[in-house]
Amino acid sequence: MTSTEMPSSADLLASEVAWDLEPLVDGAGRAGVDALLEQATAIVERIEQFRGRIGELDASALAEVMHLLGDMNDRLGRAGSYVSLQFSVDTADPERGAAMQRFQEQATALGTRVIFLELEWAEVDDARAMRLVREPVLAFCRHYLESARRYRPHLLTEPEERILAEKDITGSSAWSRLFDELTSAILVELPTGTVSLEQGLSRLGSPEREERRIAAEAVTAALEPGLRTRAFVFNTLMADRTTDDRLRNYDSWVASRNLANQASDESVEALVDAVVARYDIPQRWYRLKADLLGVDRLADYDRNASIASVEEEFSWSEATRIVLDSYGSFSEELAGVVQRFIDDRWIDAPVRPGKRPGAFCAYTVPSAHPFLLLNWTSRRRDVLTLAHELGHGLHAYLAREQGIFHQSTPLTLAETASVFGETVTFGRLLADTTDPAARLALLAESLEGQIATVFRQVAMNRFEDAVHTRRRTIGELSIDDFGDAWESTQRTMLGEAVEITPGYRSWWSYIPHFIGSPGYVYAYAYGQLLALAVYATYEERGDSFVPAYLDLLRAGGSRSPEDLGRLVDVDLADPGFWDGGLAIIDRQLAAAEQAARDAGRR
Repeated sequence: MTSTEMPSSADLLASEVAWDLEPLVDGAGRAGVDALLEQATAIVERIEQFRGRIGELDASALAEVMHLLGDMNDRLGRAGSYVSLQFSVDTADPERGAAMQRFQEQATALGTRVIFLELEWAEVDDARAMRLVREPVLAFCRHYLESARRYRPHLLTEPEERILAEKDITGSSAWSRLFDELTSAILVELPTGTVSLEQGLSRLGSPEREERRIAAEAVTAALEPGLRTRAFVFNTLMADRTTDDRLRNYDSWVASRNLANQASDESVEALVDAVVARYDIPQRWYRLKADLLGVDRLADYDRNASIASVEEEFSWSEATRIVLDSYGSFSEELAGVVQRFIDDRWIDAPVRPGKRPGAFCAYTVPSAHPFLLLNWTSRRRDVLTLAHELGHGLHAYLAREQGIFHQSTPLTLAETASVFGETVTFGRLLADTTDPAARLALLAESLEGQIATVFRQVAMNRFEDAVHTRRRTIGELSIDDFGDAWESTQRTMLGEAVEITPGYRSWWSYIPHFIGSPGYVYAYAYGQLLALAVYATYEERGDSFVPAYLDLLRAGGSRSPEDLGRLVDVDLADPGFWDGGLAIIDRQLAAAEQAARDAGRR
């Protein structure tokens, strides 16, 4: 579809694709939030009756407590999802911000009242704990209870834990909210008018280099006014993390993230080292892309440029048809759930003033259903983003049967279904494309997605490592310190294949993961390489692989990452695992090089 057919239609802009959050609160709006908080309070009072006795409980009594805890988390999860998702689509609305803050304060107060449960469970001796979790009555929370004990060396006393929990609401959570509000309000001034940051960044995919250059300069200009404030937010959160790590006896800035991901420091280091060792892959691609774009050397604003002669636009209905067909080619069951996301208003798609940038899937709780947030700009990349986020949504939906303790996976496995779904959709698009030039454009887009998810995310991990380490060494960082670290780690990944322009030095400052989820970004690379390995198995086995994959999704986080990998014959303990995924990307690059020759572009 071209822009001349439907230049400003609601379908092209997905302007009517808005989610319905009311089922989360039984259609009662803010009053429903209050009702859920009242129910959670009553449950907390029942849990408190077990204070001082957790270590003495038999399996049946412990199961009773855990069911109560699950019920409390369900109520808080519904109410919290409602207020946070409302806020995400309009961060400029003070009423929504106040409602979210009020809920967080009330939920934190309730959470501190049950901290004793985790602390008393950690004090149970290993032999007794092992006997208890083997009891069938505790199967619904077995892995949760086993995993909780890994935090034993890092837990503080109950009064200390309560203080930290209560102060968090005016500490890191508040700073993260401020960052979201600041970045959501950024406006980019283009010759064609004022647009959001998300829309400004999307212009970097234009086939016209001058348009890309102008867009990049406009983004840099838009980032400049609040740069010092965002740097202060980042500095403050890094200092806060340093304090937490010191109090909890973590050895490094990323150790707590690795523990939460059920990944050893050594395995994460092996992943990062393996990816850094193959930085030749993105550098090789960017040299090829320079040839395809007819320039001697790419600038940083050229990295996402479309190599197609015309930038294709996709309407919402066309995109959903493509994604439905793609998932349907793999599994009719998955396609049926995708249809529910579309028909039942589980997606919020259009770009709006004040809307949070980017895209995400909110799992909510098993008694409800997931929701997706997009910022639809009608680009092909948006089609693949829809497929990606639907993968998260399908994972969350199918894992609901595991219950509230086991629905979610560690972050290292969280990208498996999303990347798999995106790859299936890409395969569908490629299979339907016979024109050599069009195939080259598709292969280029997929390869750039792989590079962004694996190599760029690891480069961002190296940036985080540099600034966190330096913050702990010299104290508060200047804007230039951040810019130096960003430029250095990006240059290492890009090599001489890409010119880094002066304005690009500030582009670290809009990335939310650094603020809200420190240390998160390597999980993208982990998940991408894992998903590629899983997809390679699917290509090898065909339809016979589908049941095992669905079993993986349904298992949620009910097992360790290693056990979940075995469901699809992936050995996460194998040091060569990462090299295998990287070899798949290398082969895709070779396919793109061949496609360039076939299209007469090289």
